[in-house]
Amino acid sequence: MRASLEAHLGSRQVGRVVYGSILGLTLVVALEDHPPSALVMAAWLLLSALTVALAEVYSDVVGVETSQRHRVDRRQLAHMVEEAGAVAFGVGLPAVYFLVASTGWVQLATAFALAKWSGLGLIGGYGYWAARSAGAPVSRALVQATVVAAIGAAIILVKALLH
Repeated sequence: MRASLEAHLGSRQVGRVVYGSILGLTLVVALEDHPPSALVMAAWLLLSALTVALAEVYSDVVGVETSQRHRVDRRQLAHMVEEAGAVAFGVGLPAVYFLVASTGWVQLATAFALAKWSGLGLIGGYGYWAARSAGAPVSRALVQATVVAAIGAAIILVKALLH
């Protein structure tokens, strides 16, 4: 388990998961005031994850083919799909809370709260580990985690100010 976690934290996928988490958090915050049912919310998150992943792959393919003037080979496509999968994971992860809410185990409002705050925690946690991996002391890593978590907090704050 520790080896796979260290491998994950040492990969480019971390950045892609964070990117997807910010997108997922934005969707959760946007729909919170007029929420659909828990199952519909889960479906929206999963559909958004798929859509963003497909857009990532397509835009990468177009970018490579226009800039390098050759078709994308299987190795390149596999890399693009892997990167897009990490983004999709970040976008779709909050769907778990809404699937749980659809069973009645938690209220819909609780699912929204869990989705928002766990997204914020994930963004900040990855910021912390990024700083530590780069050799920063704990105090500097905590500052970095706080700054990057402020991105998610800003999304939540702007939504609160608009309603």
